Amino acid sequence: MAYSNQRESDPLIVYQFGIEVGGMVTGYFSEIAGISSESDVIEHKVSAEGKDFIQKMPGRLKWGDVTLKRGITSNLQIWEWRQQVEEGKMNDARKNCSILLYDRNMNVAARWDFINAWPSKVSGPDIKADGNEFGIEEMTIVHEGMRRTKA
Repeated sequence: MAYSNQRESDPLIVYQFGIEVGGMVTGYFSEIAGISSESDVIEHKVSAEGKDFIQKMPGRLKWGDVTLKRGITSNLQIWEWRQQVEEGKMNDARKNCSILLYDRNMNVAARWDFINAWPSKVSGPDIKADGNEFGIEEMTIVHEGMRRTKA
């Protein structure tokens, strides 16, 4: 059953998303965190007409590290991407990538584009003999800028 198109003002339900690296979809993840842009705040003391006040101005721009988690699969792409960093092949490792958020009909509803991204960390699951959870692997991506687009 197909759902009708949602209104532009309806918030998106964030349960269907994936990552695209170098133009191809490379995986679907169970959790993504850290999509952010922030400016340092510079406080400048100003005196005018006998009154002192603090003027706040934007300083250095910085972006959050993006953390992605997924259940372990046979797909080794994130590990191979990390291997490029470990081998010092940064010209190959830096890639433009996107996080895609899908609507109920699996159409791209939101997109975050990242410039010169590379995996600063990849980790495997915590393993214990008496566990019965899915194994989760995690990847942290750092980048040199991002932009949010509609689709």
